[in-house]
Amino acid sequence: MTGLIRTIVIVAMLGAGANFASAQAQGAQVAFGSSPQDGDLPVEVTADQLSVDQNDGTAIFTGGVVIAQGEMRLSAPWVKVHYLDDQSGIEKLEAKQGVTLVSGDDAAESSRADYNVETGIITMVGDVLLVQGQSAITGDNMFVDTVAGTARMTGRVKTVLQPQAEQQ
Repeated sequence: MTGLIRTIVIVAMLGAGANFASAQAQGAQVAFGSSPQDGDLPVEVTADQLSVDQNDGTAIFTGGVVIAQGEMRLSAPWVKVHYLDDQSGIEKLEAKQGVTLVSGDDAAESSRADYNVETGIITMVGDVLLVQGQSAITGDNMFVDTVAGTARMTGRVKTVLQPQAEQQ
């Protein structure tokens, strides 16, 4: 079985909650979140500590950081916020030291993540684990398009397929 066909079979069998959109060698696209994210919603950040650098337009949140926007929640021990040059909003977020992203019933974990607020793209890097219901898929990287409500896994994508139980 070729890598592309194997990827298509794995993704197609992830379950009803993971709608298959397309697949590529070494990567697969799946649904992510219960609905597309509205990037115009406010971003709420809570943390134990905050350090602001007015010179470079950044803020570093540490200790139990939770970032919420609509139904989406991102948590990590360390998050750096980059503000737009005119300070009118957030350009991007960098999270590291173990990141958890939750949207609807879907959850993902990785070593680090970058969120471009303008494009709505979250890049999760390092030992990514995506859990959707009872299905799980791992990979080296995951790219979440919060606007489209999809995610693409790349780099040694792996899942375990459970055979369907016989009905009596």
